[in-house]
Amino acid sequence: MKKHFVIALLLAGGLWTTSCEKKTETETTTTVAQENTAATTVPANDPATNPNVSGQEAVNPTGPKPVMTFKETEHDFGTIKADKKVNHTFTFTNTGQAPLVIESATATCGCTVPEWPKEPVAPGKTGTIKVEFDPTGKSGQQSKQITITANTDPQINQLTIKTNIVGAVPQAGASGPVRL
Repeated sequence: MKKHFVIALLLAGGLWTTSCEKKTETETTTTVAQENTAATTVPANDPATNPNVSGQEAVNPTGPKPVMTFKETEHDFGTIKADKKVNHTFTFTNTGQAPLVIESATATCGCTVPEWPKEPVAPGKTGTIKVEFDPTGKSGQQSKQITITANTDPQINQLTIKTNIVGAVPQAGASGPVRL
């Protein structure tokens, strides 16, 4: 019995030393792999991998920022008919000290479609955001938000359009249900 115990103890010790050697070898391989990965990491402002940058200039988060200043942030179309699309153009000026780049302009529903400049707006220059609203299938008071995401501070700007839609939306009545 003592003989079996001693053999088991020797086997456990041998396995333990073997596993320590493999662990050290694995740790060395991992360290070398991490060093190689660090050497080949591409900077975030590399134009080859990031299409939103134009060059290898350093990014300065505390540097001058563009400022988007609108003449108006809300437009009321008044009362319109349900079969008539309407448009409004919002005008803004870059009152900051850096070029203004609009990343996106989205609306709260598919009935409102914004168009924005894709090129940077230089400091002191103006730009426009055209908004088209399609009232088809809607009636009554409507208010839609347009969210503009840009490299400004704050990064999000909001525009609002309002309208009252009348007519052209059929109602169920004495002649039965209405099919659209």
